[in-house]
Amino acid sequence: MGLLSLLEVASMPNIQVLLICLLGAFLATDYCNILPPHARTSLNKIVFGVFTPCLMFANLSKTVTFEDIISWWFMPVNIGFTFLFGGILGWMIVKIFKPKPYLEGLIVASSATGNLGNLLLIIIPAICAEKGNPFGDHDTCSSRGLSYASFSMALGGFYIWTYSYHLVKKSSLRLKEFEELASPEQRGDDYLQSHLLPQKAAGEDDVVPSTNKLALKEIESQEAGVPILEKESEKLGVMVLGKLQQMFHGIMKELMEPPTLGAIVGFIFGAVTWLRDLLVGESAPLRVVQDAVKLLGDGTIPSTTLILGANLTQGLRSSRVKPVIILALVVARYVALPAIGIVIVKAARGLGFLPPDPMYQFLLMVQYTLPPAMSIGIMTQLFGVAQEECSVIMFWTYSAAAVALALWYALFMWILST
Repeated sequence: MGLLSLLEVASMPNIQVLLICLLGAFLATDYCNILPPHARTSLNKIVFGVFTPCLMFANLSKTVTFEDIISWWFMPVNIGFTFLFGGILGWMIVKIFKPKPYLEGLIVASSATGNLGNLLLIIIPAICAEKGNPFGDHDTCSSRGLSYASFSMALGGFYIWTYSYHLVKKSSLRLKEFEELASPEQRGDDYLQSHLLPQKAAGEDDVVPSTNKLALKEIESQEAGVPILEKESEKLGVMVLGKLQQMFHGIMKELMEPPTLGAIVGFIFGAVTWLRDLLVGESAPLRVVQDAVKLLGDGTIPSTTLILGANLTQGLRSSRVKPVIILALVVARYVALPAIGIVIVKAARGLGFLPPDPMYQFLLMVQYTLPPAMSIGIMTQLFGVAQEECSVIMFWTYSAAAVALALWYALFMWILST
């Protein structure tokens, strides 16, 4: 399989994404006006609440069994490494180039979160169809590869809708803080007094010095017989417990989001044989339910891409992402991460952690080379933060992916064939 063939295979999915993005941009123009901002918001809510959970459930319940989960145990670890090292590279970009605070989460998420779903489902069959590939005949290669890709997409969904979702959600809070600090005059005199001037309790004497007040408080504390250090330790314990409860509540809330719930239920139906037999297969009594869910899930990718393209028109004019940050993201995703991936996968293979199947090892390496997940666009639209900046990042990273992916795929197959 030559380099030109690999370049064609790798570029096709990215060209498809860019074409749909351009269509979305056209639909958002004043000339067409089919995807104005309110329409994009409504469509995004449908994608988040209906299409994405259905996509997760349909792929997992059909392709992943309990035995697969056990034998492919290294894949969730490998995806965790992509998020770990990608996140580290993203934070390095943030610290070096210092973007606006509300863009930090988007930049880290774009560096850490690869497109572990639809691109793999397109790329794997195309590579298997090429003569001379190192993965065997077309049917066997495609069957194994699609199972691995579906499992990868489902696992990636867990990471995306917890870690990346948290980053974008935190960015939306940063944006609110940024807007408040950017225009304090809109809050009036009451806002300035409440935030900048010390408040007095009713009946408090203005002439009492603060040092005397502190002394009086210490005397009262001693008279009560409660040491100040003991009070401080109790207060610290309450604060720590409150923080832990808040963190646990936040994690549980994010795990209950529709995409994550769809993945959890899909795992259950795929792992439990009798539940799987109810939905999957020609003789399954409820196969029409599986078909309907899959039909809804198929709307995820085109809808998300149209939204990204629609946001692109505004993003190219008003994006606050510096070109050097986009370049740094391209280097992080297509140079640094793939090199790290080769080291990790080769080390795991040397330690005997991986099955001997070269397609499995190939997909583990590919997970480090993919462009940012388009699910990030759903999140930015959902929280109303950095939609245009996200579209610009997606446009340039997917444009650069065509050549980068082909070169890395050729290198990966050479490594696995030697």
